Amino acid sequence: QLPVVESGGGLVEAGGSLRLTCTASGSHYDRYAMAWFRQAPGKEREGVACIKWNSGTTYLDSVKGRFTVSRVNANNTLYLEMNILKPEDTAVYYCASDEAFYRPCDFGNFRRWGQGTQVTVSS
Repeated sequence: QLPVVESGGGLVEAGGSLRLTCTASGSHYDRYAMAWFRQAPGKEREGVACIKWNSGTTYLDSVKGRFTVSRVNANNTLYLEMNILKPEDTAVYYCASDEAFYRPCDFGNFRRWGQGTQVTVSS
């Protein structure tokens, strides 16, 4: 898997938008599935969105239609566009790479994350 660094979190009002960015280091970024996770206080970390090497995507049901994951392989970058944010989206958001090439999206395949970026949605 690739080391990653997340950025772009912040404080936003309900209904607002944020874009998170993840930059990966290392080689063959285009061969790995990449994913966003989040962890709210007192809750377990959960998978939010995943994008395969061929740009196929998977989303957590509660964010479908509001969040969009995308990647730019030329600069090892992953994005999460978050719209219509809700207070329940408040969490630390983490990025991760898969541990092997060319696998389908499975949130169980991700075991190492960056330092995270805080997203807080006020009501």
